Amino acid sequence: MHISSVLCLVFIFLTPKSWFASGERHGAGGHQSGTVSTIIVDAELIDNDKDNSRLEQRVRTLSGRAGAQIIAKRPRLDAVGKTIAYEVDIR
Repeated sequence: MHISSVLCLVFIFLTPKSWFASGERHGAGGHQSGTVSTIIVDAELIDNDKDNSRLEQRVRTLSGRAGAQIIAKRPRLDAVGKTIAYEVDIR
């Protein structure tokens, strides 16, 4: 038997079963907790699109997520170029 085969067997039999309990690694390098979703906000509900704190409050109310944070926002335009709504990405 080659040394690499022996090392593989040692690894397999001496590794704690908890390491193989799921396909994910646990610890400091894990996944980020928040998921990103998009919500559509009617332009009439926003007085000033530059006021992110007010927009964030509106998004929290509409989404029902008290801790929602705005990541990005994009205006939705009609055929003549008028802003009719905003697509807001939240985490």
